[in-house]
Amino acid sequence: MIELSEGSTRIFAVSVTVGQEKNVAKIIMGRVEVNNVPIKAILIPENLKGYIFIEADGPHFVERAVANIKHVKSRVQGALPLSDIEKYILVKSAIDELNINDIVEIVSGPFKGMRAKVTDIDRDREEVTVELLEASFTLPVTVHVDYVKIVSKEK
Repeated sequence: MIELSEGSTRIFAVSVTVGQEKNVAKIIMGRVEVNNVPIKAILIPENLKGYIFIEADGPHFVERAVANIKHVKSRVQGALPLSDIEKYILVKSAIDELNINDIVEIVSGPFKGMRAKVTDIDRDREEVTVELLEASFTLPVTVHVDYVKIVSKEK
């Protein structure tokens, strides 16, 4: 786990063309290496399209790194507090989202596309036992949590 203190790091957001985040980050990395721009880190959040986060000592270093790159739209003014980007850094396990009686869809394996109700959760092994709703009889199936997607939460 990376531990960052609020005072030691300044993180800046850069708006880029959606779908070009990785390309822009690669160009910035190349500039950082060639021109010795003191950029500490670049973050491309998976669930926030059109933005990248850059850690640097000041906004002028970020401006220098992103100047005249085709897909860069603008730099968001000011530094972001760490609390604003923690949700993009910390990875939550899908098993933490599941509860007994949730309705899920199986996304892989022989039961792909079928809906099921969660009957048991094994958090240590990251497995869930589900009962298929579309089967004519009760059929408990144990699958890895990566193979299910939540359709609706329990009432």
